[in-house]
Amino acid sequence: MRKTGWAVSGGIQAADMEEIQRSDFSPPCEGGNREAASRSRARGGRLLQKGLSVVVLMCLATALTHVALVFLHVAPANPISKRYSPQVNAWVYPLFEQNWRLFAPDPDSANRRVLARTSHTESDGSVRVSDWFDLAAVDSSAVEHNVFPSHTTQNLLRRAWTTYVELHGGGDEARSERAVMMRKYLRNIASDRFVEHHGGPFEFIQLRVMTLPIAAPGTAAANRPPVPVENRLLPWWKVTPHGN
Repeated sequence: MRKTGWAVSGGIQAADMEEIQRSDFSPPCEGGNREAASRSRARGGRLLQKGLSVVVLMCLATALTHVALVFLHVAPANPISKRYSPQVNAWVYPLFEQNWRLFAPDPDSANRRVLARTSHTESDGSVRVSDWFDLAAVDSSAVEHNVFPSHTTQNLLRRAWTTYVELHGGGDEARSERAVMMRKYLRNIASDRFVEHHGGPFEFIQLRVMTLPIAAPGTAAANRPPVPVENRLLPWWKVTPHGN
């Protein structure tokens, strides 16, 4: 019985020693992998935090720059706005133009139809000219019966044309960088609208603007003198189907 008890006890001790030896001499790869993964996660977290900090700083810098340039644009003329006028205008026009018409509205005194047609040269050398397409009618149909019409639908084409007239006058020769920019802006709008509703390839686009002044209120229709319609035909402009 003693011998058996010693054998059992010795067996247990031998098993314990074997387990201890395995734990002492087993390769530390598992612990090393966990440590490497932990370091990798920590490094990734630091990189992500730095990236977010850079993005936040860039957004703040852009916002501050935008506010400063728009402020110089709407502020009274001063030495700083005069010195940096090209940079201010390049940033503000045409997307961030500011005016005071919200407080002193200047409604249109004329109805305008802005029409466009395109020209495409076929493979056999023949030239195909499309029919006139009324760009302004598309905006009018989108605004009509719309409780909340978008600012773009109401003013994009209208403001592009009125600004074009302000910069070009009665002719079509651009005499300033802003006039060149507005001409490109107007033809890109017309080109994109034409592609959206008609599609098809074309290399040139032409605009025709018909302006009918609105008679003064309170005048009887029978007593109103006939109002002439201004019909302005612009030259052909070379474009791609998406402008430029």
